[in-house]
Amino acid sequence: MNPLHAVIAIACALTALLLGLAGIRTLMTKRLFRFTATLTLGLLMVSLAALFGVISIATYGYTALIREDVMAHITVEPIGDQQFSVWLVTSDNRQLFFDLSGDALYIDAHILKWKPLANMFGLHTSCQLDRIAGRYKDLEDETTRPRTVVSVSRKKSVDMFELCRKYPFLKIFVDAEYGSATFITADRPSELELRVSTTGLLIRNASPSGHSAE
Repeated sequence: MNPLHAVIAIACALTALLLGLAGIRTLMTKRLFRFTATLTLGLLMVSLAALFGVISIATYGYTALIREDVMAHITVEPIGDQQFSVWLVTSDNRQLFFDLSGDALYIDAHILKWKPLANMFGLHTSCQLDRIAGRYKDLEDETTRPRTVVSVSRKKSVDMFELCRKYPFLKIFVDAEYGSATFITADRPSELELRVSTTGLLIRNASPSGHSAE
């Protein structure tokens, strides 16, 4: 959750409260014009507080992409022919373990890129993990062998992707929304880092050199 959005929401809510109290005083003194102006401004502050509150909740679980960031540490361990185990530790300290079938580890995510206008309010390109799966090297295996797919997205009542689809006016703030995916062979024990930048996902070896794993 972006602290800036929460701070703006709280500030707008407090301002709306103060304006509400001021409006009551002006109404008691029968200054109708000042009361109307105060009420209008108060309602505007309430609307802004609600907007930034919803944005703060809707973007929870997304990682802001200002540079190349580590989204997760991954341990891969082969356990059989075209089978491997994955231990995933995300940047928000979630720990996930599962077995997958295939020759490669596949990961995809949602990318949300904001326009410069939204950047002024602390909204930057962000990413949320969606699914992890086993991927076969051979196309025939891909269509005939067992498929293993695991959801790693956070379940929440409000999601920014859904809001953008439901409310067209938010499109003036959104530059692009798209999916990004990457994969790497899983035929040997590996310590990896899932990284993400403004260009999308990539996997690197968890080593000081930081070279791409694939």
